Amino acid sequence: MKNFALIGAAGYIAPRHLKAIKDTGNRLVAALDPFDSVGIMDSYFPEAEFFTQPELFEDYLYRLRGTPQQVDYVSIASPNYLHNAHIRMALRAGADAICEKPLVLNPEEIRELKDLEAETGRRVWTILQLRTHEALLSLHARLQAQPPRKYQLDLTYITSRGTWYLRSWKGRTEQSGGLATNIGVHFFDMLTWLFGKVEQVEVHRRDDTVASGYLELERAQVRWFLSIDVGYVPPALRAQGKRTYRSMRLDGEEIEFSEGFTELHTRVYERTLAGQGFGLEDTYEAIATVAWIRTLPLSDRTATMHPFLQTVKQ
Repeated sequence: MKNFALIGAAGYIAPRHLKAIKDTGNRLVAALDPFDSVGIMDSYFPEAEFFTQPELFEDYLYRLRGTPQQVDYVSIASPNYLHNAHIRMALRAGADAICEKPLVLNPEEIRELKDLEAETGRRVWTILQLRTHEALLSLHARLQAQPPRKYQLDLTYITSRGTWYLRSWKGRTEQSGGLATNIGVHFFDMLTWLFGKVEQVEVHRRDDTVASGYLELERAQVRWFLSIDVGYVPPALRAQGKRTYRSMRLDGEEIEFSEGFTELHTRVYERTLAGQGFGLEDTYEAIATVAWIRTLPLSDRTATMHPFLQTVKQ
């Protein structure tokens, strides 16, 4: 049994981490969050210590060293801009880090974390859960069995959010990395895992509620569209009460992967505990891509624009 600590226990994604720790037969010994609405912990680890101040939390981790409760892993589900600092805290405390997406906001930070791994002898792992999705694993195997060629792909993801989103840290580019980073980094990782390294990037729109552009990968040409605006959900789906839309069309074929997400964190934890998790090198390409998307000038090249950019919201 391994000992875990959790940073970001009051956050939206924290229950997935709590469940994964429990489902893999391990225990939580300590948790940190500046907000104390963490009653969810009672459903998983009611005996775990809880802190609202990072200094006291870090001191507690140090005092556990050399005891049966010494922390082996620190799971990090804090706001994006704090990931780097919290990863460093974990490694300094003698634990491996398991960090939510995006691991960090800039590729330079990954190189610095590699140096810290070497210095401390601990590892940095991340949650690239789409690489464990059954439908995408099948697609990966299918693509690997085909002769190399350029595929045509349209990726669309709309996950509507209320006004709270733009008033939180998620709506601040300097803290979240912007829309393409915060809700898109998993998809960019998926694309590079499936189709190889990025060769060309175009950004056609980048604002608070929409990000869209074009990627040329080694084996695919991708038009992508991301939004938190429910007005882009197709009207027929909105009439059914749907507020999310996910589509991936590969050479005209719809790739269905809208279900099967609830157990993916547990699968990633299982891989990580077996020494087969996703590390710094695995996430580098996606982090570099979203950093590029964040800073590139907008392009007006219509030939590569996603069809949803022509959509009139209803």
